[in-house]
Amino acid sequence: MNIVVLGAGESGVGAAILAKQKGYTVFVSDFGKIKTAYQAELNQQDIPYEEGQHDKPRIKQADLVIKSPGIPDNIPLVIELKELGIPVISEIEFAYAFAKGKIIGITGTNGKTTTTRLTYHLLKAGGLDVVIGGNVGVSFARNLSKGPSDFHVLELSSFQLDGIKEFRPDIAMLLNISPDHLDRYEYKLDLYIESKFRITKNQTAANELLYFEEDKNIVTKLNELDIKARQRAINSKYFVEGHLVIGDLNFNLDNTALKGKHNALNAAFAIQTALMLGLSPEIIQQALESFENDPHRMELVANIDGIQYINDSKATNVEAVYYALEAMDRPIIWMAGGQDKGNDYTALLPVVKARVKKLICLGLDNEKLKATFENLIQEPIEEARSISEALSLAQASAKAGEVVLLSPACASFDLFKNYIDRGDQFRAAVLKINN
Repeated sequence: MNIVVLGAGESGVGAAILAKQKGYTVFVSDFGKIKTAYQAELNQQDIPYEEGQHDKPRIKQADLVIKSPGIPDNIPLVIELKELGIPVISEIEFAYAFAKGKIIGITGTNGKTTTTRLTYHLLKAGGLDVVIGGNVGVSFARNLSKGPSDFHVLELSSFQLDGIKEFRPDIAMLLNISPDHLDRYEYKLDLYIESKFRITKNQTAANELLYFEEDKNIVTKLNELDIKARQRAINSKYFVEGHLVIGDLNFNLDNTALKGKHNALNAAFAIQTALMLGLSPEIIQQALESFENDPHRMELVANIDGIQYINDSKATNVEAVYYALEAMDRPIIWMAGGQDKGNDYTALLPVVKARVKKLICLGLDNEKLKATFENLIQEPIEEARSISEALSLAQASAKAGEVVLLSPACASFDLFKNYIDRGDQFRAAVLKINN
């Protein structure tokens, strides 16, 4: 079989390595620049590739095309391939054909990475043979190329789910759904919701679907579909004063990195899964206390002169910011803004009015943010074009007992390479102040 992989990031290169290992003829094509490390891997594996262009005649000779999730379905090349009858699938779908272990798939607008990492951490602590991959860390395909595992814990984005046909997780988690990436879905929330629900599309009565039953987008769609999987509802009633009460079991979150209601809900999904797979409550409690969250997710960078500096750069949509603001128990100097993704900020109005002392807009076009919040906030809204400028403005306003929170609600591409670059710059600048 002749396979072409479009895109040479972690997903594409992982798929190419697995395809070559399985004996297929493989060619990788990336319209952009391929990172040096990935070029080295492809050369080492003797996989031909191109960058800066798409050799259409060669690509159209493919029996199967594996498309990286960052490539939209509506680009001319993908449309032409489908018109020619050439299957175009995701790396997740391709890898699934070779997976032998049980699959735990996790999707949602917010909390995917934390829930995925926590689920992996709990299962690993319980002594299970488990690997983590998908949209976090190593691709599903790359993990499979290294050998079999009993359990695969996969973070799955809507873009990855768009390219599945047969993929079926044994346990699926649907954490929440709120407007995000609507520019990829014709600015139609229904299309984005349908994408998320693909995680349960192929599930059978032998599989489990865990979902948040207080999310109206999830519940409405559940009532429309004929879901075959066994359904398990998660709700905020599990969370009682720093504890998670699941059935007759009580898990203490006070001594963990899982702060705020949103992280308690993430933990509820992970704990429920661990219990279903036979882990003891004692092991789960110990693992909760040893868990360390990823950077850029409610990361406490420093406490300087009684002022907390928190890096929540990963909060690129409205709901993620709502959770961050809600979790604060002190007045907030809020740093927000960037490349707008069709956001509707009205859901933030009550929590901003109640908790935000000052808004510092960090982006090239801040008019939408200013128009939404200018009459709600105690101090005048200010604008910055860099992290250092924004922090200078924050320092001028912040007092002991307050918090400077970077929680942007927007993509980062106007001033930064990505959310990681934005968060890294924030951390470095805060630590410079601390020193």
